[in-house]
Amino acid sequence: MFNKMRKTKEKDVPVTKEEVLRHPVPNHVAIIMDGNGRWAKKRALPRAAGHYEGMQVVRKITRFANELGIQILSLYAFSTENWKRPKSEVDYLMKLPEQFLTTFLPELVAENVKVQVIGHTEALPDHTRRAVEKAVEETSGNTGLVLNFALNYGSRAEITAAVKQIAKDVERGMLAPEDITEPLISSYLMTSGLADPDLLIRTSGEIRLSNFMLWQLAYTELWFTDVLWPDFTEQHFLEAIAAYQRRDRRFGGVSAR
Repeated sequence: MFNKMRKTKEKDVPVTKEEVLRHPVPNHVAIIMDGNGRWAKKRALPRAAGHYEGMQVVRKITRFANELGIQILSLYAFSTENWKRPKSEVDYLMKLPEQFLTTFLPELVAENVKVQVIGHTEALPDHTRRAVEKAVEETSGNTGLVLNFALNYGSRAEITAAVKQIAKDVERGMLAPEDITEPLISSYLMTSGLADPDLLIRTSGEIRLSNFMLWQLAYTELWFTDVLWPDFTEQHFLEAIAAYQRRDRRFGGVSAR
């Protein structure tokens, strides 16, 4: 795993919150929360138990990201490919946003967290969509951390929809081909208005992007860990941020160091 290639001192010396806060933290952190099912299997529990524990970690990491001053936290909660899972598991996953947001919403409001959602939410069950819409509406005036859930999200579908809309706008005379630039394409994506992620974290040992924010992650720093999402702690989050802070982000240019 990539993170196993870190220097020994990075792995062996615990990173403290105070140390991390001495340096700029990433503005936007995105997380592929993976390993709930394997966590449950290791304990001879149903997969639903892993998803439940995973949602508790979402609550914990959201609080901690807010404390650190991170501006945007994007969480890959349900992909367009996840519909292929057993119906019983999908049904349970569709109940989780309602359970999570119902219990956590008062705290999100009090902590000035703003909930946003990217994805094709029109395909979600009514009860899931209503819970999400309520959270978005009730936190719309908040100005702190943006908690951005990717629900029924797939990056290829997102880019395809953007290209179709751009083509329609060209056909209508609203755009000329020469108007099509990278910033314009970004403005047609579901993440319009959000800065691209600075840091991507993926748990559970998998080293792939799984159709998540393929356009937006062009120059994002990637951090992978074997830790399963239900076991992910504030300490792991600090390790990821500390690794990010040590990297030299050149964006295709020459190092200033």
